[in-house]
Amino acid sequence: MSKDDYQSLNKEIQDTIPVKKRLFIGLILLTSFLLCLLLVGLWVVPYVGLRQIHPLAPYVLAGLLGLIFIGIIWSSLGLVLSIILKKNVLLAHKIRGLTIKFFLPLMVGVGRIFNISKQKVRASFIKVNNELVLSSSKKYKPQEILLLLPHCLQNSLCDKRLTYNIYNCEECGKCPLAGLIKLHKKYGINIAIATGGTIARRIVVTTRPKMIIAVACERDLSSGIQDTYPLPVYGILNKRPKGPCLDTLVPLKQVEKALEYC
Repeated sequence: MSKDDYQSLNKEIQDTIPVKKRLFIGLILLTSFLLCLLLVGLWVVPYVGLRQIHPLAPYVLAGLLGLIFIGIIWSSLGLVLSIILKKNVLLAHKIRGLTIKFFLPLMVGVGRIFNISKQKVRASFIKVNNELVLSSSKKYKPQEILLLLPHCLQNSLCDKRLTYNIYNCEECGKCPLAGLIKLHKKYGINIAIATGGTIARRIVVTTRPKMIIAVACERDLSSGIQDTYPLPVYGILNKRPKGPCLDTLVPLKQVEKALEYC
């Protein structure tokens, strides 16, 4: 796939996520700034007391805090530049885990201070995570990909049990699962339905994929990305015309576009 094809496909997929990336960029820069202020405070406040312990103690502490300071600046700047330039900068792919495990919880807290909902912060994080996953340009074999789906995609009036055997689906077309199963057959990927985080983790352990395309809400996607790291997870937000966890939908074209790239 050429660079122009990648950028076109990436834009088409990412435009389906309504939250802007600038929310993530703003929050991660603000969070980094606040962390750096905290580090400066940790050095300045006890400065006099540390000198009484040992003349070099303030400088040792300053050196340790300085390394952490540089690490925060490097990681946040690398992520922001990678988002803007749409390619790995300053080894951003190596610090995706730092963003997932460390920055996201802090960004949710900072967002709360500015009255930004968790849902918006998580959606912005998912969008950025997707770009970092796509920017690796790594291709996977069909059997290495797992399409992981939430049970709420199934029609609530359906009496078929699909959680442990998705092939019980009669593909009647009353919910998105029929179309998703057709994509599974077309591309030869693994497909499974999870009722929650525990089942999802069990499915991942059983199938042992190298790449996951997951459909879920903001909360479940962000927590799933955290739980399965370092496995790359491409997140697709479901649609909830009837509210959360009931007869949700997913754009099949968006799923197929992700499959075509991965």
